[in-house]
Amino acid sequence: MVKILVTDPIHEDAIKILREIGEVEVATNLTKEELLKKIEDADILVVRSGTKVDSEVIDRAKKLKIIGRAGVGVDNIDVEKATEKGIIVVNAPDASSISVAELTLGLILSAARNIPQANESVKRGEWDRKRFKGIELYGKTLGVIGLGRIGQQVVKRAKAFGMDIVGYDPYISKEVANELGVRLLDSVQDVCREADIITVHVPLTPKTKGLIGEEEFNLMKKNAIVVNCARGGIIDEKALYKALKEKRIRAAALDVFEEEPPKNNPLLELDNLICTPHLGASTEEAQKSAGTIVAEQIKKIVNGELAENIVNLPNLPKEKLGKLKPYLVLSEILGNIVMQVLDGTVKKIKIIYSGDLAKENTNLLKRSFLKGLLSPILLAGVNLVNAEILAKNRGIEVIELKTSEDKNYIKIEAEGDKKSFSISGTIINNKPVILEINNYPVNFIPEGVLAITNHIDRPGVVGKVGIILGEYGVNIAGMQVGRKEPGGEAVMILSLDNPIPEEALKKIKELPYIKDISVIKL
Repeated sequence: MVKILVTDPIHEDAIKILREIGEVEVATNLTKEELLKKIEDADILVVRSGTKVDSEVIDRAKKLKIIGRAGVGVDNIDVEKATEKGIIVVNAPDASSISVAELTLGLILSAARNIPQANESVKRGEWDRKRFKGIELYGKTLGVIGLGRIGQQVVKRAKAFGMDIVGYDPYISKEVANELGVRLLDSVQDVCREADIITVHVPLTPKTKGLIGEEEFNLMKKNAIVVNCARGGIIDEKALYKALKEKRIRAAALDVFEEEPPKNNPLLELDNLICTPHLGASTEEAQKSAGTIVAEQIKKIVNGELAENIVNLPNLPKEKLGKLKPYLVLSEILGNIVMQVLDGTVKKIKIIYSGDLAKENTNLLKRSFLKGLLSPILLAGVNLVNAEILAKNRGIEVIELKTSEDKNYIKIEAEGDKKSFSISGTIINNKPVILEINNYPVNFIPEGVLAITNHIDRPGVVGKVGIILGEYGVNIAGMQVGRKEPGGEAVMILSLDNPIPEEALKKIKELPYIKDISVIKL
């Protein structure tokens, strides 16, 4: 009989599902030594965020076939080690969507009607109705930035209040937006101009950090309300403080902060800020859903069915997986770079395999590339199983080609809304190496923060870029230039110790002979 070990508290309904497929032992609050002992004869391990499933735990497991994470993140699981040992990892990315959406509406209502402030006032023995006069949601325009799972749930609920909905999401088609009843706008700034209430539902990436800053607050209506139940850092907290303090907007509501818990944060002193301690997924229903979803996923796998929320895909023979593993890493990195360079506007992809790779079944390499491609623009849930479906849903055309060349490499040719981009890479000494960008030869290891320029090869161009970066405290760790001929077009790759501030980026773009620059964070 299958032995299932549950080491973090999960809902009883999830336990019932697991008991249908095997013998369940619930053992919470284990020490590391106790876990190492119990894991030895477990076939399935179910955890939440409390249990750390590191390489030592996975190595000790003699029979382990599945690790289930009752929740979204898998940071507490060594997924790479699990994949190496052929252990399937599943999670529950959809579990908290409704809970987060409902909290968003709750914060919007609280900010619009001053509910928390009025509550505290009455408890102090006051009765000051005039002071807490609010606004109705009916007829107001809600601006939703990010129309993924959670954003769409917010839209459905806001429509019940009679709100008009505008949105910005470069990865959602107009057809999908029309079905939701959302009028798509061209930019975050357009949303800030039009909306009475603005809510963000995007992942925190180098491109979304500070997505709403001083410029955006200056565009907002004086009676605007801003809400963030996504990730701290998407809204510039210094700019938010200034806008609230100077009464340039009506109010804000935050469930997330750049530093959690917030310490000595001046925002907490403001009466027109409402805040909660990252409660997005903290509901009984979300916790129940997380447990039952992952239990159902495990049940499918045990019954020989394909589960939708597999984080990894260790379905190749061990020797085959070992051979492809470095190229899976390379493929994911290539996808990540492509999406960031094209600002998420990917329409068509060609994946070209060469050498021994062209003789292999490349499906897993394609899935790994698409996982890397979509990860920068999705809050959670993209994995090797669903990446292909998610790409198709976003209208991304994917073509695979194979060449007869002897050298092993993967080349990507991508088309976006406004520009095209190509990149190729290989594995040298078991590390990913980029060989070519936009058909210009280069040779560098992709890691950390990178800046990629497309420029005209003229004396002084490289130096001027370096001077600007130096003025803004950005240290260059390495540099490389690729060109075909002197004086023609060229690319430059800079390895940086820290991201480029927006002001510095703007100055670089204004330099003569600089045609384009992209900042990549890996």
